[in-house]
Amino acid sequence: MIEKEVQELLSFIDGNPTAYHTTASVRNILLNAGFSELLESRRWQLEPGRSYFVCRNGSSILAFRMGEQLENYSFNVAAAHTDSPCFRIKENAEIHMGRKYTKLNTEGYGGMICSTWMDRPLSVAGRVLIKENNAITSRLLTLDRDLLMIPSVAIHMDREVNDRASYNKQVDMLPLLGGAAEEGVLKKLIAAELQVAEEQILGSDLFLCIREKAAVWGCNEEFISSGRLDDQQCVFGILKGFLNAHCAQSINVAAFFDNEEVGSGTKQGAASTFLYDVLHRIAQNVCPGDEDFHRAVASSFMFSADNAHAVHPNHPEYTDVNNCTYMNEGVVVKVHAGQKYTSDGMSMAVAKELAARAGVPLQYFANRSDKVGGSTLGNLAMAQVSMNCVDIGLPQLAMHSCYETAGARDTVSLIRLMEEFYASHFEETASGTLTISK
Repeated sequence: MIEKEVQELLSFIDGNPTAYHTTASVRNILLNAGFSELLESRRWQLEPGRSYFVCRNGSSILAFRMGEQLENYSFNVAAAHTDSPCFRIKENAEIHMGRKYTKLNTEGYGGMICSTWMDRPLSVAGRVLIKENNAITSRLLTLDRDLLMIPSVAIHMDREVNDRASYNKQVDMLPLLGGAAEEGVLKKLIAAELQVAEEQILGSDLFLCIREKAAVWGCNEEFISSGRLDDQQCVFGILKGFLNAHCAQSINVAAFFDNEEVGSGTKQGAASTFLYDVLHRIAQNVCPGDEDFHRAVASSFMFSADNAHAVHPNHPEYTDVNNCTYMNEGVVVKVHAGQKYTSDGMSMAVAKELAARAGVPLQYFANRSDKVGGSTLGNLAMAQVSMNCVDIGLPQLAMHSCYETAGARDTVSLIRLMEEFYASHFEETASGTLTISK
């Protein structure tokens, strides 16, 4: 029997093909939960006990709940990212090959596994900027049809196809849109879908997306597979825990950033001032002046959540001999000597204590010492606003494939850990001492 939360996760991912859709879904969930939306361009007047959120660029969103007893408050922050590796459609997108083929001109976004995108139905999703009266407004777009395909080269024409895995993104990975088509066919499709005139379309951020739905599989239904598990699985788990828990002495924050897959160095990325800006404005509403803000940050704690590598069944040698993880065996704490992950002794101790209180199993991941791993958003966010931080994730296979696999039970473990975290109050009571209370 698949847990209700897992079914909700899979539905959530199926409905969110891009970071813009993910942010819009989180926004709608928050509105339905009674949160009030703030604009960065307007004055904020916050009240204890109330809940708020703010979006940036339509692809990042920070939500927060004000405690009622904020005399000695701290921030409880958990963060994940809304984007996933894929192919972005270029501005001048159509490539017409005589009267035979029409392709789309794309470029890689993030570090995807190219081969997984081939020979499967694809479509287009993202946001479109529309001119309406004297304003430019953003509209979500999903062309809900099998529209594109990136065809492989037949083995008869490339006998070495199984002996190498090298793809030129400008040659091998361009999707076929159709046969002969008139110039501007993609724009016509978009205008028809949004029910606007073509001349109203001023800009767009459009991406290829897969058409397969999420699936539950395995002899005991122990696995789930879908696109974008990295990192919508963590977005969903944090959001559920955030909505289910409360702490009167803390300000709980759920932060979901775009552009992690390309380095986070954008105005809406984790390396931007977004988190600092929001926390600072909250603090100014609680008590004008910076002293209380700095005191609060010193006692604060953050979970940076981004999925982790499970041991591969065919290649266990790719992972460390005993700092390795398996699906359905709990939340992963990620550690790196070079601080690509922010976990250290103190933050790992906090994670262990909260997991024990929540009854959630933990696993530990470190790269093999002779392999270079990826990085995530925690260390970048901490360069803007510094607090104790631990990097966590959920174990998965085929990270950065267009169709990834994870454990069916691990999402619930993350939700329970987040519930415990968001119900707790943190306070630095002495140098090297962090007290956790409720």
